[in-house]
Amino acid sequence: MSETLAAYRYAKAVMDLAVESKQADALEKDMRQVREAIAESEDLRDLLGNPVVNTAEKLKALKAVFAGAKPMTQKLFDVLGENKRIGLLDTVAHQFILLYEKMQGQDVALVTTAVPLSAAQEKSILSQLKKITGKETSLKNEVDPELIGGFVLRVGDLEYNASVAGKLDHLKRELIKR
Repeated sequence: MSETLAAYRYAKAVMDLAVESKQADALEKDMRQVREAIAESEDLRDLLGNPVVNTAEKLKALKAVFAGAKPMTQKLFDVLGENKRIGLLDTVAHQFILLYEKMQGQDVALVTTAVPLSAAQEKSILSQLKKITGKETSLKNEVDPELIGGFVLRVGDLEYNASVAGKLDHLKRELIKR
């Protein structure tokens, strides 16, 4: 099973529980804090991804860093730890946020580029997305220098890869076929 699919399933389960217990708003804040902390702390990223550090130590660190988190967030840490999936925490938090935004009626497009988008580029992409989807969409830009150039656009389940790295990969597959 792919990592993203597994993360989606955890996020969906937590979302269902959060909605049922009317805690979705509070959990969404926790998930944003989790993503922010992981993005800002190289030490935390290294700890969560390190196979040498045992799960109990990872959970101890998470509970110390996120001591003020809701009990349901703490329980998510435990479940991920029990299932040896603690390394998925950032992706689970991201999937939860996407589910929350969708539940709120917001479509969020994720654009991954080699360099940050300018305001004019963001505006152009948003206008094209409105034409395609017929809905107002917010835009999130992630930077990945390995794309070399171009972009990868994801809206919901749809993905459009117009990156140089993606085109090179496609060319490589075509050459291997022959």
